[in-house]
Amino acid sequence: MDKDTGKAFDFRLFKRVMAHTRPYMITFYGVALAAILLTFFAILTPYILKDIIDDAINLRDADKLLYLSIAMVVVLFGQVICQLLFNYYANWLGESVIKDIRIQLFKRMLGFRMKYFDNSSIGVLVTRAVADMQRIGEIFSQGFFVIVADLLKMLAAASMMLFMNWKLALLVFAVLPVILYATRLFQQAMKVAFIEVRAQVSNLNSFVQERLTGMKIVQLFTREKIESEKFREINEKHQNAWLKTVWYNSFFFPVAEIVTSIAIGLVVWYGGLQNIANIEVDIAGTIFAFILYIEMLFRPLRQIADKFNTLQMGMVAANRVFRILDTDSRIEDVGTMEKEEVKGAIKFQDVRFAYIPDEEVLHGISFEVKEGETVAIVGATGAGKSTIINLLNRFYEINSGSILVDGIDIRDYKLASLRKNIAVVLQDVFLFADTIGNNITLEDPTISTETIEEAAKRIGVHEFITSLPGGYHYNVKERGTMLSSGQRQLIAFLRAFVSNPSILILDEATSSVDTYTEKLIQKATDKITEGRTSIIIAHRLATIKKADKIIVMDAGEIVETGTHKELLKKGGYYNNLYEAQFLAEEEVA
Repeated sequence: MDKDTGKAFDFRLFKRVMAHTRPYMITFYGVALAAILLTFFAILTPYILKDIIDDAINLRDADKLLYLSIAMVVVLFGQVICQLLFNYYANWLGESVIKDIRIQLFKRMLGFRMKYFDNSSIGVLVTRAVADMQRIGEIFSQGFFVIVADLLKMLAAASMMLFMNWKLALLVFAVLPVILYATRLFQQAMKVAFIEVRAQVSNLNSFVQERLTGMKIVQLFTREKIESEKFREINEKHQNAWLKTVWYNSFFFPVAEIVTSIAIGLVVWYGGLQNIANIEVDIAGTIFAFILYIEMLFRPLRQIADKFNTLQMGMVAANRVFRILDTDSRIEDVGTMEKEEVKGAIKFQDVRFAYIPDEEVLHGISFEVKEGETVAIVGATGAGKSTIINLLNRFYEINSGSILVDGIDIRDYKLASLRKNIAVVLQDVFLFADTIGNNITLEDPTISTETIEEAAKRIGVHEFITSLPGGYHYNVKERGTMLSSGQRQLIAFLRAFVSNPSILILDEATSSVDTYTEKLIQKATDKITEGRTSIIIAHRLATIKKADKIIVMDAGEIVETGTHKELLKKGGYYNNLYEAQFLAEEEVA
């Protein structure tokens, strides 16, 4: 888009926006018809007034005055009806189009790889899905159709002036190039200005959202003054971007008013001279009509410039939205294999992966997890433990090697089928601003209330949930802030339990809970892992001791594999890790 900032208008982009009106072509043509009728009624009004002055009042013809007055009322009534229909259905069309684009955008974002979200600001994405969408809607409600209607009025007004008095019309047309040139410069300047405005709005939204989300960190580290200063700077850039548009408006509209006044003055002066010289006798009505037609010719130019601003902002917003829609960051879901239930055998074969090119995180790792086996993965922070989980779920694509589930490459599975058979409990639990029940089922209609309660009783959290106001209907608010860290972990564990997965993954799921909550989770772990393939990324001793196999990782490589006792006997990396992290914990316990 940046390379096109000098263009007054991008017709390719506009054509793409208009393509979304195809499902609503009847409404589209209806709005266009209303615009044509509005033009027809608008040009009749001055002409009827001319006849009233010249043919009814000057000639003192009462009957004709009554007839023309009734005609005027009918024309005005028709204009009101057409204006009402035009405004309503132009807005309706705009809202319908942005509804469709917003759905398309959201579906697109749902399919993006995690890497896309790693590199994107959530505040900017929210701006695209909400504020920018409204700007696109204004293309129809306040931009395109209004501009077309105004252009029709201008063309009709010019034609009527030529028809009524070509000499006066030429005087008006002589002034017209000045305002046309000024309008052209105004449009080009405003497009550049509005690109800057949208950029600053996105920056402002992103900054505010991040600081509100991380308010606890801001206050804990007493960064209020620093963040206030940053906000002041960003807000000032936002203000300056808007002031630039205000400056252009402040300059253009007075120029347009002056040019309009000059055109009216020329018509009155020349028409008056014609009347004084007896060249044109009955010219009073014509002059009066010309004044109205000049307003009809020049005022739309001012409005078109204003509406073109709206159109430009909508086009800038559309370009930003389409850029996301055109982003090729989706996981390729071309697999054909679909299983209701997998057995759970997992195999990594020489898997290499890098989040950032040339900075490999996994260096050709290979291991196997048998069906129903519980495997623990341990290692220092940054060893690549969580990366294995991300790759198994296809949140990211491997650079080379293969990952097999039941002997089938995970890329051959349909993505939904693969993930349906895998349940993950993360260390950082995310809960939606909804009820506990809906956070557990994620509104899956196949999971009944009885199933949830039975699972909760087996885990031992039913009593905790029912003690809350409303029980399973208790709203945990945004990100589950109404619950403690341990309580959120229990809800996440229950969510994984009721999904009845073939493969269970616990990504340090007990690392941030108290001893009592850990005992509840350990009790549930024993039940949920029974008969299921389980991968546990943990640093607490009890879970690791029970694992059938422990995989020890360091710097993206597997350095040791074996049971707890076997690895201790080796006296290698695991033994050192055990002594450094686990022995102290065991002594405390």
